[in-house]
Amino acid sequence: MKMIIAGGGTGGHIFPAIAIANAVKKLDPNAEILFVGAKGKMEMEKVPQAGYRIEGLDIAGFNRSSLIKNIWLPFKLVKSFLQVRKIMGEFRPDAVVGVGGYSSFPVLRYAQQKGIPTYIHESNSFAGRSNMMLGKKAAKVFVATDGMEKFFPAEKIVITGNPVRTVIAESRIGREEAIRFFGLDPNRKTILSIGGSLGAKSINEAIDEGLDKIGSNDIQLIWQTGKPYAERGREAARGNQRVWVSDFIKEMEYAFAAADVVISRAGAMAIAELCVVGKPSIFVPYPFAAEDHQTVNAKTLEAKQAGIMIRDEEAKNRLVDEAVKLVRDENKRIELSKNIAALGVRDADLIIAKAILNIPDSGLRIPN
Repeated sequence: MKMIIAGGGTGGHIFPAIAIANAVKKLDPNAEILFVGAKGKMEMEKVPQAGYRIEGLDIAGFNRSSLIKNIWLPFKLVKSFLQVRKIMGEFRPDAVVGVGGYSSFPVLRYAQQKGIPTYIHESNSFAGRSNMMLGKKAAKVFVATDGMEKFFPAEKIVITGNPVRTVIAESRIGREEAIRFFGLDPNRKTILSIGGSLGAKSINEAIDEGLDKIGSNDIQLIWQTGKPYAERGREAARGNQRVWVSDFIKEMEYAFAAADVVISRAGAMAIAELCVVGKPSIFVPYPFAAEDHQTVNAKTLEAKQAGIMIRDEEAKNRLVDEAVKLVRDENKRIELSKNIAALGVRDADLIIAKAILNIPDSGLRIPN
């Protein structure tokens, strides 16, 4: 089996892609897997760290903030298709999987033109335009939730949930071990603030202003800032022994195990991981996500008493107060933890891998 997995741009696309790749290798150790991403994006670093080979395309997405920057977009798109043709000709895949991100479109479109089976993983409750276009000719479309028939042909949809990194789904790390990993005190309650792989401005600014309040309530903090806020975050936490700060947390299994309360965006993959680890969480949806789907995600959890939602524009005034309040309210934390854990899916990666490999009871069969 030779498979290409295409896409990336954010951790929400990359980590599920790696989880799917790992599941395929678990089921078929002889499978050859090649990733295709966008040059300059985080997949070019994270995929090799996971042990897989990746080819980069010279491609960029549509820039809504500066229309003049889009002048070279048609040329980049043409160049990326030429690069895809070369990659496909050399690797000759049996199947191509798209996980989202603009680098996935030319790869899956070319595969469909050549009659190679394609598969899409749509993690969000609102599908992107490229995925909707590609879904019409895909062999299967893997989705996280029901109600996706408005985006994809119903007969192609397979509800799988979202793949969660194995190190998180199968973690057995204890709280004390995890807290000591970050050099903090196991006797203090701990808030974990994560704004996604690229950071979250509103969350970071609220945490920055609220550091004294967090400390005065005898609470410690694990703070993932993302690269844009990294320097400012380190400066704000300088000399504070109760704050661990970094632009990125590679060992998220330790971060989740250490946390008593989590502050997070409400992207599909962040929610999938928090459901699996069952952590009481405060969600600050990114307001500019397509169709405002992060707000929909957070409201759904709040309605199920599985999370607390604070709007992005309210974060500066409310976020730290709500986090401190939740740390102090053990009964509320237990309730939120129980309800969010009930929504967790641990084997989405294997469900997807089996569907791609088309595994019958008698063993493996490569898709025709």
